[in-house]
Amino acid sequence: MKTQDYIAIENELGAHNYHPLDVVVADAKGCYITDVEGKKYLDCLAAYSAVNQGHCNPKIKEAFLEQVDKVTLTSRAFRNDKLPMLYKKMNEMTGYEMFLPMNSGAEAVETAIKLARRWGYDVKGVEKDKAEIIAASGNFHGRTTTIVGFSDDPASYSGFGPYCKEAFPMHEYGNIEDLKSKITKNTVGVLIEPIQGEGGVVIPPDGYLKAVAELCKANNILFICDEIQAGLGRAGKLFAHYYENVRPDMVIVGKALSGGFYPVSGVLADKAVMLTIKPGEHGSTFGGNPLAAAVAIRALEVIEEDNLIERSNEMGEYFIEKLRAIKSPKIELVRGRGLWIGLVLKEKARPYCIKLMNEGVLCKDTHETIIRIAPPLVITKEDIDWAVEKIEKVLAE
Repeated sequence: MKTQDYIAIENELGAHNYHPLDVVVADAKGCYITDVEGKKYLDCLAAYSAVNQGHCNPKIKEAFLEQVDKVTLTSRAFRNDKLPMLYKKMNEMTGYEMFLPMNSGAEAVETAIKLARRWGYDVKGVEKDKAEIIAASGNFHGRTTTIVGFSDDPASYSGFGPYCKEAFPMHEYGNIEDLKSKITKNTVGVLIEPIQGEGGVVIPPDGYLKAVAELCKANNILFICDEIQAGLGRAGKLFAHYYENVRPDMVIVGKALSGGFYPVSGVLADKAVMLTIKPGEHGSTFGGNPLAAAVAIRALEVIEEDNLIERSNEMGEYFIEKLRAIKSPKIELVRGRGLWIGLVLKEKARPYCIKLMNEGVLCKDTHETIIRIAPPLVITKEDIDWAVEKIEKVLAE
């Protein structure tokens, strides 16, 4: 079958909840994808940061296959020999005392919301069912009904109400004074992305994260960082909040924790927060299963062994510098941290993404005028040079 045959089946029989580029992937290794007709592409999206370690990373694949031959799923009614080792690895890498594993990023965000509310009632003493968590404008934390209820993007929330807006007041991202004005006696948490991914790789003003951390501490509020996309090397550090040397009360992780092999996500926190939820009050059939734990352990080890954080920082600086050197009236600006780059255009970005696809470079548009560029962290300077050449060509056309 050809590309159009697969697309026809998908359009006829599949839900239309995505608007993908018309490339049908059949194979992927490292930074490269091959379609069903044998054409090769440089992947500059990395499955929204889920394959930071590269497609089909052989080290993670080995751990995956080894675990598949033993046991893939046990109920959390029993213990398994992999999950404790994941807890240990997360503690060693991040310093947080405990980890609560889930599957998808949205599940992890929902978990953080439940933890913050329970902490608010049991520890802070907020009146029953009055807890508020302050979100940020331009946020993207997932697609569940709770989460889209505190989005300000009509494409995310329109048509899915009703919502409890009082539970999630919103402040202007990057504006600490506006955040201060939203705090009440019922505020239990502030939930932010240290860099907004879906928003177009939006970096807040210097000092914002530090000010948020100080404000939360002064008001006995939990500082919650969504590092699902930004974390685990994508932004040039283990976590993007490291740029301001802050320590959130909770860190939400996912995406690259899976290495692209199996859905893994979760929440990091210390015991004072984590142990407010008691047995039977939260969980997931697949969360923390042995296959997920084995994959996550190896995914984390690969980040360390292959120096992917350092590579992200070095290659990211190189990529951004090359893009900023392009002389084109169509470019508004280039922003980024590590290998997470937003190429902001003065016109709609999707036509350029389609042209880039035809040239063999895969990336994705967001918020109308922004091209997100986020290749696997194993990308080389030669790959970057080739990609920039194609980007320059498409912009010139």
